[in-house]
Amino acid sequence: MGRFVFTHFIHTKSIRTLTTLILSATALISAQSLTAAELEKEDLKFGFIKLTDMAPLAIAYEKRFFEDEGLYVTLEAQANWKVLLDRVIDGELDGAHMLAGQPLGATIGFGTKAHVITAFSMDLNGNGITVSNDIWEQMKKNIEYKDGKPVHPISAKALKPVVEQYKKQGKPFKMGMVFPVSTHNYELRYWLAAGGIHPGYYAPLSGDISGNIKADALLSVTPPPQMPATMEAGTIYGYCVGEPWNQQAVFKGIGVPVITDYEIWKNNPEKVFGVSKEWADKNPNTHIAVVKALIRAAKWLDEDNNKNRPEAVKILSQSYYVGADYEVIANSMTGTFEYEKGDKREVPDFNVFFRYYATYPYYSDAIWYLTQMRRWGQIPEQKPDNWYVETAKKVYRPDIYAKAAKQLIAEGKMSKEDFPDLDKESGFRQPQTEFIDNITYDGRKPNEYLAKFKIGLKNKDTVKK
Repeated sequence: MGRFVFTHFIHTKSIRTLTTLILSATALISAQSLTAAELEKEDLKFGFIKLTDMAPLAIAYEKRFFEDEGLYVTLEAQANWKVLLDRVIDGELDGAHMLAGQPLGATIGFGTKAHVITAFSMDLNGNGITVSNDIWEQMKKNIEYKDGKPVHPISAKALKPVVEQYKKQGKPFKMGMVFPVSTHNYELRYWLAAGGIHPGYYAPLSGDISGNIKADALLSVTPPPQMPATMEAGTIYGYCVGEPWNQQAVFKGIGVPVITDYEIWKNNPEKVFGVSKEWADKNPNTHIAVVKALIRAAKWLDEDNNKNRPEAVKILSQSYYVGADYEVIANSMTGTFEYEKGDKREVPDFNVFFRYYATYPYYSDAIWYLTQMRRWGQIPEQKPDNWYVETAKKVYRPDIYAKAAKQLIAEGKMSKEDFPDLDKESGFRQPQTEFIDNITYDGRKPNEYLAKFKIGLKNKDTVKK
């Protein structure tokens, strides 16, 4: 509670002013106490993976946005995405920084079966695809150059002859991604398939969840912080991961990022804040308070043309958050990205936390991930369009987000302009065109979208081992 400093009040007007101040302060304290009393749970533990896009959690903690909501939060790094998800489901964690596909995958029963929801999208973009120095040298002959530098975006067509050469030699071409329902898996698959390289199918009905059926390139799971070392050891030849682990390869001199996910799908949704449906039902007011704090953190990260990013990088570089060197994290977080050593380019939207309504949980974002699960066999059989919409609505909860946003507006902490029209928003973005293969995505027509791809399941296709 704050302290009041009393001065000499002589006039009656001054006494009235003092009385008003005391009454206002009493009302404020009462309101705060009432808010605290309405919270079902105040002490919370949230999990995260050591990636720069966990930033909203770190900032909400460090800037005391959680405390402003009466919440006392502990943040805890997790070993990998599976452990993180399991601990949320088991109730060991109240919520966590999650891959956008994790709540969807769990809810439809791919891997772990549990109803997980999200009411907050943590960021847009933030990933890259990196190859080893040896693979890069082989790719370079297939890449267009201008003024001595590669022309971006680089298509996987430049990698295809390399992969074909490996196949002729009877050597599997191995690449890493972070989790079967991760954005990285789908982005890597999207990029490979757009360049004519088949990334393989899943066949869960036959018990094959390797994702390597009919694959030209074999994709396997590697935890994000281990990506550079795994590639340096030659276990994989490239990977798709979030920052700072692409830039780390550049700084260590062991690999070259060839494309960012911004170039694969401009302003793609990346991570979400996930909780179990059971937890959300039991703690509705607490959930809203958490979302309010995260929205404020996201705005802080992007406000005034990213003026706070250097401070954010300093926070994230601490060992208990991301634990990478300041310079490595700053490379992407402050609006630049380094491809080949010395080839640093401006990418102001590489990490977006609030612009473009980044925090809003759009149904169409969820549906895109579901289409990719279907495309690669994780959803083994055809589903009607309404199934995609209904599944998205079970998992993505803009209704909870809207309650949090409206409270922030009423409290004067945010403005209506910071959000889409909360009363009229349908949850579907306009059809999106900025993909590397120029295929338009309309979340209202998932089966029509799937039918456009040359590589991938569509209609009544199924996979047999």
